[in-house]
Amino acid sequence: MAKKTEIVKIRKTDEFEVANCDLNQVSIEPLIRLVRGQQVILDSDLAMLYGVETKRLKEQVNRNISRFPDDFMFKLTMEEYGSLRSQFATSNKRGGTRYMPYAFTESGIAMLSSVLHSDVAIEVNIRIMRAFTAMRHIMSASAQVLQRLSTIEYHQIESDKHIVETNLRIDEVFRRLDQGARAKQGLFFEGQIYDAYVFVSDLIKSAQIRIVLVDNYIDESVLTLLDKRKDGVEAKIYTKRITSQLSLDLSRHNAQYAPIDILEYTHSHDRFLIVDDTVYHIGASLKDLGNKLFAFSQMQELGADELLARIDAIT
Repeated sequence: MAKKTEIVKIRKTDEFEVANCDLNQVSIEPLIRLVRGQQVILDSDLAMLYGVETKRLKEQVNRNISRFPDDFMFKLTMEEYGSLRSQFATSNKRGGTRYMPYAFTESGIAMLSSVLHSDVAIEVNIRIMRAFTAMRHIMSASAQVLQRLSTIEYHQIESDKHIVETNLRIDEVFRRLDQGARAKQGLFFEGQIYDAYVFVSDLIKSAQIRIVLVDNYIDESVLTLLDKRKDGVEAKIYTKRITSQLSLDLSRHNAQYAPIDILEYTHSHDRFLIVDDTVYHIGASLKDLGNKLFAFSQMQELGADELLARIDAIT
């Protein structure tokens, strides 16, 4: 003869009780909650599973309270209870419960079978123990997955850092190669007009921030040469005398191209070309490059800012 399915009707007197439940169909895993780092089931949920009222369950526990030490059973605090209500959206329409519920650990639930003398209690306890075991397996598997994800994330971060560091090193190599590509000193003979022109053009094109020329003899060809600089690179010329023709050429130039500033400076005999923070001493005016023998050299001991500070102090 088929066993009759047991239907238990529980009055709605507790926050976490479920009414009109088929005990064989109730899933136990969702009733296992994590409180104080332990897996527990609340007294009202246990009462529902055992088919008794929560009040009766507590009475039996209180009669045998010596069997339920703190690691078997503990009372929830108001904060813990409120947190569970928030998580599971189970609010009491009558304003809450007068007494905080008890939480039973796996050991406490095992002890209940010796307190509740019924076949239902024994059968339910077997199901609960299996549910706790299943939950431990799930949590263990989840922890392993999280550990693997954490390891993958760590290796990804380390890989990204390595890529960034490698890119920085590559940029530094190219920067040094670029610096090395610029001759620090040299000599151009008479007639090497094109070679000298290309040399100065490359210097001007390499500027990232500023170009400053100190040259007493300039004309429109120098303006054209400085137009080879990148967009946004400042250009300034210090020269001995700004003639009316030069002023006219500058005005027409600045009306069409990126502006160049020209300032009078009568205290220099030699010619200097500043490219960003590097200072070059050039033995010929830029408009006369290659017409006669001249030399150039990079000033190792003199910084661009120091030279400009001295020039600006006199102009």
